[in-house]
Amino acid sequence: MCLSDQVEEDYLQSAVSPNLTLHLVTEFIIFGFPSLQKYHIPLFCAFLFIYLFTVTGNGSIFFLVILDRHLHTPMYFFVGNLSFLDLSYTTVTIPKMLSKFSMHLDTISYAACFTQMYIFLSLAATECLLLTVMAYDRYVAICSPLHYPTIMTRRLYLLLTAMAWSCGCATPVPILILALKLPFCGPNIIHHYYCDHPPLLQLACTNTSFNVAVGSSIGAFILLVTFSLVVVSYIKIIITILNINTKEGRMKTFSTCASHFAVVNLFYLPLIFMYVRPTASYSSDVDSLVAMLYTVLTPMMNPVIYSFRNKEIKEAFKKKVHLK
Repeated sequence: MCLSDQVEEDYLQSAVSPNLTLHLVTEFIIFGFPSLQKYHIPLFCAFLFIYLFTVTGNGSIFFLVILDRHLHTPMYFFVGNLSFLDLSYTTVTIPKMLSKFSMHLDTISYAACFTQMYIFLSLAATECLLLTVMAYDRYVAICSPLHYPTIMTRRLYLLLTAMAWSCGCATPVPILILALKLPFCGPNIIHHYYCDHPPLLQLACTNTSFNVAVGSSIGAFILLVTFSLVVVSYIKIIITILNINTKEGRMKTFSTCASHFAVVNLFYLPLIFMYVRPTASYSSDVDSLVAMLYTVLTPMMNPVIYSFRNKEIKEAFKKKVHLK
């Protein structure tokens, strides 16, 4: 037995919850990054920096969009919603990781675990829908600039945003209801760094093939449909860009769209890997690493890609700093 396996086995034996019975699990143990347990201090420092950077960046953009009337446009309204989503995304997962790495607070109650799972899935579904709405907004702005003010009215972009949030919150409800009906009689160790649907299914004391099928079907519908719509929008945008007469205009518009599309891929592809597959999970290290891409890296990069490279956002930020 190698040293890392021995460390993991010792840790699991010492972490088994005293509230675990043969009939009922009252709490779960978060055991993310099995092969990196001995590096808890570097992991704490790294995730603390990422969390502070993400909260500061997304929080700044969110409040700038609210406070600066020059940013009260459809595009920045969507960007503000995206920043709030990313802020919520990281707050759902990273603080628990920080408490685990710093104070070894590994346990999470049964109710809190399922609440975390539902909120996370709701935010993920909402972000998929919001990114689709943002792609449509850019499509109208670039492909039909003269008709943009009449198409993207205040009523329409408020309606699209409300639909994204309401559908995002409703989508995981069947998954949650089915998961709550499963018996959990042990073990209670989640091989992931937050309560997610696939790792939870592995702990159920019954066959979960129906849950896997329902979760994969819902995930496939949301992810593949929204991703396809985003791809179609960007294809039409690229075709329009290629028809721009000036080289500088083509390069400027294309560089912005390319950056946005790169972030969209970074968000969607790992999600598709995690939730659109016939099995509940692969190795815990692989799942944790893949989940890092859309739970940590994408929310951290979105402020830079979507906003801090934007001239109007930078001017609004400088204006607010100058006034203070």
